[in-house]
Amino acid sequence: MNWRVGVAGSPVSHSLSPRLHEMGLRLAGLAGTSTRVEIDLDHASDLRRLLGTAFDALSVTSPLKGAAFEFCDEASEIAIRTQSVNSLLVRGGVVYGDSTDGAGFVDAVTDTFGPVVEDAHVVVLGAGGAASAIVDGLVASGAQSVVVHGRTESNVDKLVARYQNVNSWSLVYRPIDLIVNTVPDAGRSAEASVLQGVHHDTIAVDIVYDPRETEWGQRYREFGCRTMNGLPMLAYQAAIQMRWWWGVALDGAQLLEGLQQ
Repeated sequence: MNWRVGVAGSPVSHSLSPRLHEMGLRLAGLAGTSTRVEIDLDHASDLRRLLGTAFDALSVTSPLKGAAFEFCDEASEIAIRTQSVNSLLVRGGVVYGDSTDGAGFVDAVTDTFGPVVEDAHVVVLGAGGAASAIVDGLVASGAQSVVVHGRTESNVDKLVARYQNVNSWSLVYRPIDLIVNTVPDAGRSAEASVLQGVHHDTIAVDIVYDPRETEWGQRYREFGCRTMNGLPMLAYQAAIQMRWWWGVALDGAQLLEGLQQ
């Protein structure tokens, strides 16, 4: 079989997913190609049409993760819980959906900084599809508390209602162990300083990887935080995604090394 895979979203001209897919195909001993397809939210229905005709599997990025969930015939428990899909697969005319962002995020943080998620007090900036999956991964991995700061109140409310230890604001001041920025770089408001509660031992993760360091990431690094951009999460979630597509174990660290070469 010659696998036809790709990444869909808008914008995707910068996406490194095709490189990851092609590395994964080689490591799995499979034939195939990966391409980018530009689809905005107004044309999200194109996802369903493309699967099975032009693509066998797709990686889904912003702003389509919620819409992709709606087009699935069958979805994983995580996808149902988060209402978010970043991985699509068509088999026998049936469209399957899964979300690998949360587990990929936790794997990336753990391999980079050690077992820091369990019992952590976490702040997540943003409440979109990526944030939903990351919050789910954090809760599943034993984070003690997660505070979500988002501009769309309805999205924040959904996350807060879903988990007992997720809140929309912190009622009691406490030090932040981990802060995660999931807001697209272009949609960020200017900040003059780091968030209250951040300290020198705080880990600051920006899921943006282009540019490699954003103004937000630079601000937290200069404050003294340990920082990570979005490349490790991209690689580790792709390893889980391609394992789901092909049933072949792939190593996120190996994929990340390939990206960094």
